[in-house]
Amino acid sequence: MTSSRAAANDTLQSRIDALGPWFHNMQLGDRWTAPDHFLGNHPGDKFRRIATALPADLTGRTVLDIGCNAGFHALEMKRRGADRVLGIDSDPRYLAQARLAAEVTGIADIEFALMSVYDVAALGERFDIVLFMGVFYHLRHPLLALDLIRSHVAGDLMVFQSLQRGSNDTLDIAEDYPFAETAIFEQPAYPRMQFVEHRYAGDPSNWWLPNRAASEAMLRSAGFTIEAHPESDVYICRRAETLGAAEPVYPARPR
Repeated sequence: MTSSRAAANDTLQSRIDALGPWFHNMQLGDRWTAPDHFLGNHPGDKFRRIATALPADLTGRTVLDIGCNAGFHALEMKRRGADRVLGIDSDPRYLAQARLAAEVTGIADIEFALMSVYDVAALGERFDIVLFMGVFYHLRHPLLALDLIRSHVAGDLMVFQSLQRGSNDTLDIAEDYPFAETAIFEQPAYPRMQFVEHRYAGDPSNWWLPNRAASEAMLRSAGFTIEAHPESDVYICRRAETLGAAEPVYPARPR
């Protein structure tokens, strides 16, 4: 390695370190952003397991990556030819990581913006594909987030991923139960969300742990049709024309 290349790599490593820690383990030049990641090569390995469930050619399509973190998925969508990719996150450090990743990989025409999922209505547009991966269980109001995504930004497909705990089975749930019915709610496969009051896996932002049935039921309730389930915690959904439940009601904003 020439001295100039070594110096360039040292500078890159310094920039990576300055923005750490990283949750996305990405190869930037000759360096990895999180080589000791507890999940290994994440999210690269996971993405490869679901890659064939996504359109290979995104020419002419727009993509919104909600909770983009360091931009791994946004970069992958651009590599598939998406005309426009917008990554949003509520953490400015993650956005700085994403901008560095885009710069080093030479994919400079991705937009990044500081924004919460609860504010997506402000974008004023719908996207052909919405990525909503690894965010749901970090939200205090997860169903509201799904409602807002469907109401304001989902134009067609949504890729949803959430940490799940509990039963991986599902039940045929009736549309109604009498008040005296209690046994059904004791079934492990009944849709349920475990609430985390303090922290889970050392992370105070882990608020909810749905089982599989809860993830699927909440997606349907928010107005999404599940079209594919390439991994136990990943769903390829399509925006349905009608809601699965009553139209959501949002609190009024102060004037």
